[in-house]
Amino acid sequence: MSGKDDDQPATRVVTGGRRKEWTQGVVNTPVWRASTILYDNVAHLRETGKRRDTHHTLYYGRRGTPTQWALADALTELEPGAEGTFLYCSGVAAVTAALLSVLTPGDELLLVDSAYDPTTNFAAGFLKTFGIATRHYDPLVGGGIAGLIGEKTRAILLESPGSLTFEVQDIPAIVAAAKAREIVTILDNTWATPLLFPAIEKGIDLTILACTKYVVGHSDAMLGSVTAGPGFFAKLRNISFQLGQVASPDDCWLGARGLRTMAVRLKQHEASALKIAQWLSARPEVATVLHPALPSCPGHEYFVRDFKGSSGLFSFALRDGDEASRAAFIDALRLFGIGFSWGGFESLAIPADPKRALGVPHHGGALVRLHIGLEDADDLIADLDQGFVAFRAAQG
Repeated sequence: MSGKDDDQPATRVVTGGRRKEWTQGVVNTPVWRASTILYDNVAHLRETGKRRDTHHTLYYGRRGTPTQWALADALTELEPGAEGTFLYCSGVAAVTAALLSVLTPGDELLLVDSAYDPTTNFAAGFLKTFGIATRHYDPLVGGGIAGLIGEKTRAILLESPGSLTFEVQDIPAIVAAAKAREIVTILDNTWATPLLFPAIEKGIDLTILACTKYVVGHSDAMLGSVTAGPGFFAKLRNISFQLGQVASPDDCWLGARGLRTMAVRLKQHEASALKIAQWLSARPEVATVLHPALPSCPGHEYFVRDFKGSSGLFSFALRDGDEASRAAFIDALRLFGIGFSWGGFESLAIPADPKRALGVPHHGGALVRLHIGLEDADDLIADLDQGFVAFRAAQG
């Protein structure tokens, strides 16, 4: 008879973290809001204090309650081989904690040049001030990263696909080069989630999710997570406790609720985004479409080899577009909101202007980033079609 360990990922997003002692007879773990935890007597307080660094023990509100533990455990169960997960108040907080758990003054970080802007800013700001150097590398470097690893290199931060321009990295080659030199690998896996790319199984040491996106799924909570491979959780947890990191139980409850439908939502995001990306590829106004599942996207061959599917976020370059005509296109859209973030049920469009330290663009033209939500794909195509009318008019 098969057991829990044999369950498929789509089952685990539904069942993960729902311990009976936490749910207490209801379907969802209730919201446990707490700062002070009361003890029966001094001996009880002392004994609990000895175990305060372990998960699943009430000690003080900042150390978590069943509401946080339920979501953390569910995310850990989605990563075969993972040791544990720590939750944060945002994706950026998760990125910074992951980095600080493995880097110390004098170390060097290799950072993919297509990383999320706040990640790059943290490296150029806080890490630099803290005495940690950063070198950027081309997202398409693959196994060639071995030649970039120096005596002070301690970690490599990957983001695949890359933020805004969606280059897909050769993660197995980078992981192999890192392990050969005992370098820690950290992956921002927000685009794919563990359902489409099981990072720990692929050899990544620390995998990050901006749970604000697909885990929450409804654009109504800020949340982040880091899931650690074997040997990395204790250090991650300790630095996170020292930094005073804690995720709100209310936000964790929203994250757990969103997680239960993430598998089915991702399938719809994927289907609609692919249909729209393929339609855009045939438009004369479009120079290129940067969707990992299409051959036009740099690193597409690695996507085909390593990923189990795609999500709803991609970019495309407007042919002969400038700032004014791109703005006219976006402003004309009716069903696409204009706003940061993504992963919710609503479609979004924003101008994308990647800033690269290495100056390697891997694209051409004025970029527009689309998040394809859960609206009807044909309605979204019709909306984009009338956006192109405004684009052509703005071109004169």
